[in-house]
Amino acid sequence: MLSAAGEGALLTAFRLYDYLPILLMFVVAGGFAVGNVLLSQLVGQRKRTKTKLMPYECGKDPVGSARERFSVKFYLIAMIFILFDIEVIFLVPWAAVYKSLAAQSEALRSFVYLEMMVFIGLLFVGYIYVVKKGAFDWGEKARREAEGQARALADLEARQIEKRRTAA
Repeated sequence: MLSAAGEGALLTAFRLYDYLPILLMFVVAGGFAVGNVLLSQLVGQRKRTKTKLMPYECGKDPVGSARERFSVKFYLIAMIFILFDIEVIFLVPWAAVYKSLAAQSEALRSFVYLEMMVFIGLLFVGYIYVVKKGAFDWGEKARREAEGQARALADLEARQIEKRRTAA
């Protein structure tokens, strides 16, 4: 017969093999990542074009000075990220507890469901806003507009530099 202290020590004994599934998960995840990178290097196309070699940052082509004002499109991309990030942060826990909340009463079930629909409706309004602003317009017209803005800013900067030289 075990004493209470001996039983507690037996239950809290450290066993390294209990952590084997976690180690296995890290090994599989790391192997998957390394395998995909190696596979893309071995099998992927190597056609280097100017567009492929150009850096890309959040919907804003890196043309012009780094000190220029960002277009609204840059901020719209950030808004889209925040919009859907917040949606996932709130929607997943809500979905996890909805069944237990719905089982308590019909009124609570309707209230919780209606509140989530209001939340999703607000997110949808934000989504419509960024669509109307053209955040998803990645066509040739948007690229030409960005290049035009970059040329105008570069010309303005060149004029300012020339003006400083003549003033000095």
